[in-house]
Amino acid sequence: MHKCYVVGLGPGDLQNMTPAAAAAIEQSDVIVGYDLYVQLIAPLTQGKQVLSTPMKKEEERCRMAVELARSGKTVAMVCSGDPGVYGMAGILIEVAAPYPEVEVEAVPGITAAVSCAAVLGAPLIHDFAVISLSDLLTPWEKIEKRLLCAAQADFVLCLYNPSSKKRADYLRRACELVLQFQPPETCCGYVRSIGREGQETHLCSLEQLKSCQVDMFTTVIIGNSQTKRIGNQLVTPRGYRLERDAKQG
Repeated sequence: MHKCYVVGLGPGDLQNMTPAAAAAIEQSDVIVGYDLYVQLIAPLTQGKQVLSTPMKKEEERCRMAVELARSGKTVAMVCSGDPGVYGMAGILIEVAAPYPEVEVEAVPGITAAVSCAAVLGAPLIHDFAVISLSDLLTPWEKIEKRLLCAAQADFVLCLYNPSSKKRADYLRRACELVLQFQPPETCCGYVRSIGREGQETHLCSLEQLKSCQVDMFTTVIIGNSQTKRIGNQLVTPRGYRLERDAKQG
């Protein structure tokens, strides 16, 4: 059996990489990944074969990794965050399916929702929904429906891929949808380049968020009706019942 790991690197800094992820990289002969992500782990790849491809070459990357594994190499396909959350695990398993001799093992990592929430305080303590605003693989109509349903259900929202050069107004459009069910003063926040050099953190209202400039390296959190700001942090209380009981008391 030939091994092909798909490894979640977390937000980007080595301190937030799991020991299991570091071990998988150590045990691998070849490291495959997007250009930026293999650069982030350069201290761990000394003496190893490192192959990278630009953005939007995901399937090519996976085929490369599978062929290397079939040749007898132990391979680590690396991606940011968690490989099973908007990561590479799904496509790698699909590409490897015709080759039963290749065993794909997913090594989890800290996804952006969790690392962003830690920077902002505790906004994900209660139920939340994670939605990507990228319409490269999902029609905007479906994204719009998911945003509306989650906002109506009073979920805290965590938005991945909130904007790009071709989708400069998508965050504004998302905010306008959420505003149909949540008030303008709803507490929000976002973090850019989480755990990396140049990390930026911002707290704002939902109305203000509409005009904020973000990019693909930004993760956005829109609070629910219970989310509040405490100093420079956001907190979503664990349950509605506690607040109700406090008011009754």
